[in-house]
Amino acid sequence: MRAWAVDKPGPIDTGPLVRADRPEPHPGPGEVRIRVSTCGICRTDLHLAEGDLPPHRPGTVPGHQAVGIVDELGPSAERFKEGDRIGIAWLRHTDSTCRFCMRGDENLCVDPRFTGWDADGGYADYAVVDEDYAYRLPDAFDDVHVAPLLCAGIIGFRALRRANLPPQGRLGIYGFGASAHLAAQVAIFEGATVHVMTRDEEAQHLARDLGAVSAQGAADPPPEPLDAAILFAPVGTLVPPALEALDRGGTLSIAGIYLTDIPELNYERDLFDERVLTSVTANTRADGEAFLDIAARIPIQTMTRVYDFDDADTALADLAHGRITGVGVLRMQ
Repeated sequence: MRAWAVDKPGPIDTGPLVRADRPEPHPGPGEVRIRVSTCGICRTDLHLAEGDLPPHRPGTVPGHQAVGIVDELGPSAERFKEGDRIGIAWLRHTDSTCRFCMRGDENLCVDPRFTGWDADGGYADYAVVDEDYAYRLPDAFDDVHVAPLLCAGIIGFRALRRANLPPQGRLGIYGFGASAHLAAQVAIFEGATVHVMTRDEEAQHLARDLGAVSAQGAADPPPEPLDAAILFAPVGTLVPPALEALDRGGTLSIAGIYLTDIPELNYERDLFDERVLTSVTANTRADGEAFLDIAARIPIQTMTRVYDFDDADTALADLAHGRITGVGVLRMQ
């Protein structure tokens, strides 16, 4: 089958993502295989290709926002049937027995596995997943527009919940790419006032079009104090201005799996008055189900840029150089 794999991690312009010819995978017990139709392009894929995330295995096929039709069932798999449309997301295994799983925090599992990092992902014609970690997809979205919901959407949703935004609260969003433009729509749907900070003028226009009250430069102060903020840009130097923008008791949630170094913080200026700085680690399956439900009810608008499968390396380069507004999506056929 056709696939793209990370050969030797390095700067994206040096070609770490290469075309490969791989045997078709087959599902094991409790697993299903999909014929991939689309796969969202995530910044985590870029971090893997460039080595910011050290590969867990050689020659990994990236992609953890894969959409497709079930075409083969493994032994004892019975949750889905052939012909069902499902999605494969980032989280693909937890041990179900550690203290974190037992208390409902499977995103903190001590022995997790992830799609496109520990196992091959959706930059390929076929992908396999444990049926318990796959998602049924809402009919409200076609294959192109549902793919980004499987990571950008789910992680953005968890970041929003981790920010502890009060009802009718004031939310600041730093960076306005894939996850941010989806999380913003959920917040606005739920009654929040949203202020966006991003250096990208096109993204500023998109933010206003989606209902943000203001949009300004990445480190600019918002026009009013914030009850909560989410940092989507992987830029540690934005942490201090985001904390300074918080009102008393506000929370800054950092959404990315990777962040550049944070400058020295000043306790009185940045953290006093019970300001909270928190991170987001993966997601639970409950997060995914809750987000897909609310996304269909809004219904959420997914801004996409479609790439042919043959142009996956170009798509990651465009993401690295800020040439994608919204979410890039690979289309296999």
